[in-house]
Amino acid sequence: MTKLTRFLIMESSLAASLFLLTTPLFLFFIFKQRFRSSKNRPPGPPPWPIIGNIHQIGTNPHVSISIFAQEYGPLISLQLGTQLLVVASSPSAALEILKTHDRVLSGRAIPNAFEHSFSPFYLVWSAGCGEHWKSLRTLCRTEMFSPKALEAQLKIRDEKLAQMVSFLQGKKLEVVNVGDVVFTTMFNTISNVFFGKDLLEFEDKHGITAGGLKGKLFKALEDGTRPNISDFYPFVRKLDLQGLRRGNLKILKEIFSFWEDIVEERRARINSSLVAEEEDKCFLDRLLENGFSNDQINICALELFIAGVDTTTSTTEWAMAELLKNKEAFSKVQEELKHKTNSKIVAGLQVSECSYLNACIKETLRLHPPVPFLIPRRAFEACEVMNYTIPRNTQIFINVWAIGRDPEVWEEPLSFRPERFLGSHLDFKGQDFEFIPFGAGRRMCPGLPSGIKSVQSILASLINQFRWVLPNDEDPSKLDMNEKFGVTLQKKKPLQLIFKDLE
Repeated sequence: MTKLTRFLIMESSLAASLFLLTTPLFLFFIFKQRFRSSKNRPPGPPPWPIIGNIHQIGTNPHVSISIFAQEYGPLISLQLGTQLLVVASSPSAALEILKTHDRVLSGRAIPNAFEHSFSPFYLVWSAGCGEHWKSLRTLCRTEMFSPKALEAQLKIRDEKLAQMVSFLQGKKLEVVNVGDVVFTTMFNTISNVFFGKDLLEFEDKHGITAGGLKGKLFKALEDGTRPNISDFYPFVRKLDLQGLRRGNLKILKEIFSFWEDIVEERRARINSSLVAEEEDKCFLDRLLENGFSNDQINICALELFIAGVDTTTSTTEWAMAELLKNKEAFSKVQEELKHKTNSKIVAGLQVSECSYLNACIKETLRLHPPVPFLIPRRAFEACEVMNYTIPRNTQIFINVWAIGRDPEVWEEPLSFRPERFLGSHLDFKGQDFEFIPFGAGRRMCPGLPSGIKSVQSILASLINQFRWVLPNDEDPSKLDMNEKFGVTLQKKKPLQLIFKDLE
C-alpha cells in the first residue's frame, strides 16, 4: 500500500468520523431552531444551523442590528449559537422592557469572561437585584451621587480641573490626545472621591497610565465584548475554551494590586479606633465602616472607575469633535461661557446654567450614546412584550444608538443640531424613552448626576480656556467620525488637537 493510499484512507476515515459526530449535532440544532421558530418570538433574520445569526452581526453590531430592525420591526430576535437575543430599537419597545416589564426583565446577562469568584459582588453586572445589589446601590447613591455628596466633592472636582488646565498650558502648540487628558482627569477625580488620592499621572513618567493601570482597565473591559464561544453556547461555559475568564481574573487581580496598600492602610486605621474627621473621609472609609471585604471593595472600585471614567471620556471626546465640525455651535458655546462664567476654569454649579452647552451635550449623547446597547439584560421569567413571547433567560439589548437616530422620532436625525433641545422637555433621566442614553428603570445608571457634572465642567473648561485646532491645519469639516464598538462607543480614530491661546 502506497503512502498516498494510506493517507487517503486516513483522511476519508477522519471525514467519516467527523460526519458521524457532527450530523446528530447538526440535526439537533436544526430541530431546536425550528421548534423555537414556531414559538411566538419576535421576528428576525432566518438563522443558520448551529451558528444562528452570529455571522451577520459584524464589528459594529449596533449598526447591523439597526438595519435588521428597519426590515423586521422595533422588536427583533437573533439567534447567537443557542443563545436567544431580543433587541428593542424604538421608544415604545424600550418602554415595555424598561418600565412595563422592568421587574422580570431586569436580570443581567453576564459575559462568561466576567463570571468568576468576584461575581457575587457586582453592582453594574449583578445577575439579579438582591440584597447586596440594593444595599450597595443605596450606599453609592447616598455617599457618592446625592446632591449633598456632589456638593462635598466640588472642591476635588475643581482641583482636578485646575490640574488638567495647568498640564495643557505646558503643552502649547503640541499635539495632545484629548481622550488621554480627559481620562486622567476623570480617573483622578473618582480615585480621590473613592481612595482620597490620585492614581494616575498626566506626564506618565513611570508608565503607569499607558502601560499599567489604564491599559489593564481597558483590557478587562474588552474581555467582556470579545466574541466568546462560551456566551454563544452556554452548555460549554464552564470549559472557558478561549481562556477569557481565566485571563480576565488574572487582569483583575493585577488591577486590584494598584490600590491594595491604600485599602489595608485605611482598614488598619479604622481597626485602631482612630476617628477621622467627617470631611476627611472618602468612600472607602464608608465601605469599611459598613463591613465590606477587600473583594467587595475591589469590585466596587473597578466598576465605578470603568462606568464613570470611560463613559465621561468618550462623551467629552465626541462632543469636542462635533463642535469642531460645527463652527456655529462652537461659537455659541464660547459666547455663552464668556457671559455665564467669572473665570476660565468653570465651576460645576455655574455650568449647569449654560443652556446651549447642555443642549450640545444632550445632542452628543443622542448621536453617540456612551453605551450603545446599554448593559445587556436577561429575562428572569417568560413574559409578553409587544404581543411577542420573551422566553426565560433570553438576553435583551436596548439599541439606544438606533433610537437616537430614528427618523420617525427625530427630524434630520444624522445632523448635529443642539437647538432641538432648547426649550424642550426631553431629558435623559429615564422618563423620555426616545432619549435614554443612561437607561431607565431599576437598572438605570446611578452615577448619572456625577457623570453629567463631569462632562459639563471638563468640556466647558477646555472650551473656555483654549483655542482648538487640528494638527497640520486640517479641515475640521473632514474630521473622521467613525466609531469603534465596545461596551462604550469610542471614536475609532482618537481626537488629537493642538491647543493655542484664545485670541
